[in-house]
This record gives sequence, C-alpha cells and structure tokens, in this order.
Amino acid sequence: MKFLILAANGQIAQIVEQRILNQPDFNNIKLTLGLRHADRLAKLADSARVLEVDLLKQDEVDRAINGQDLVLVAVVDHSQNNTITKNVITAMKNHHVSRVLFTNILGIYNEVSGEFGRWNHEYTLSGLATAINSDRLLADSGLQYTTLRLPWLNDRNEIKYTITTRHQPYVGVSGSRQSIADAILKIVLKPELYVNDSIGIADPATQGQEQPVY
Repeated sequence: MKFLILAANGQIAQIVEQRILNQPDFNNIKLTLGLRHADRLAKLADSARVLEVDLLKQDEVDRAINGQDLVLVAVVDHSQNNTITKNVITAMKNHHVSRVLFTNILGIYNEVSGEFGRWNHEYTLSGLATAINSDRLLADSGLQYTTLRLPWLNDRNEIKYTITTRHQPYVGVSGSRQSIADAILKIVLKPELYVNDSIGIADPATQGQEQPVY
C-alpha cells in the first residue's frame, strides 16, 4: 500500500514514520513523506520517498497525492479559507485517491463536557471555526475520510487511549503522542476502520480533569 504523510515533520508523524520503517507489520507499506522543507527528513530518503510540499500550493499537493492509496494530513487546518483542506480534497479527486485521515482538534461538535469543555472551548476558540469547517468539507467531499480529534498532547512514554466516535461524548482530556500514533497505525493496517467518521482519541484515565495532563 502506498501511504502519504503530509506535514511529515510533526512529532506524531515522525513516530508513525519510525514505526512503519522499523516494524515488520508494515513491510508492505511504501511510504511517501511530504513537508515544507524536505531536507529536515533527508535522513529517511533511503527508506522513503521525501518530497517538498507546501500544503498551501495546489500543484505541490497534487504531485504528492498522485498514485497514493492512503493519505494522512498530520496538521490541523487553521489556514485562511481552509485552503489546506480544499487543496487536499481537490488533489484526491483529481487523482482518484479516496482514503484520507485528517488531523483536527477536540471540541468541534461541542462534545467535550464539564469544566474542561469550557476551558478547552476558550483556549481553542481562535482556531475553532476553521477546524469545524475542515471537518465539514471532508464530510461533504465524497471521500472516505476519518477526522482525528486529538486531545491535549503530552510526551509520556506510554500507549494508553480509548476511541470515541462522532456521536459519543469525548472521553479524556489528554493523551500521549505515542498513543495518537498507535491509533493512526491501526487504521493504516486496516483502512476500513472508521470510514466516514470522526474519532476522538484520549487517555480515559484523564477524564474529569479540568485542565490538560502533561
């Protein structure tokens, strides 16, 4: 399977990349990495295809997506007019690529309850409109999409998470980057998981906390 990671220099993206390149479960994956400054991942050029991709430039997104089977957009779209989401959707339709995983934030459906929900709304308000619209654009696109609603992240050395779907309350407030990467990789191994859904990923042990757990 040909798998493209866009915004491939992010912390979660790099965990995903290292596991794909080093674990035998992923031997059938042909990895392409797209990022704004390709030299930052030049060390991986012997193991993966590394491309310079500015997500705000349609032609560069088109070039990266052409020929792929699965695309991960490893950044939340806070661009003006949701240019990033629109460019990805257009490129996927241009090249008949249907399966996409798209990073987003928790709280886009007002699904986070309690004091933490109020705190989270306040701290994400500046980017909330574009985050909500990114999800709506994907839902209306006709693609096989999965929105990944991430919690407040930490660097704990653990894989510990639960997944909630679109119409369930969000469980947890925080989670490790390793946990998010693990949830993504489960979909890489089984792409039919959570098609046309939006999933929340967080450590259930943090449920009830009023602020993120680091």
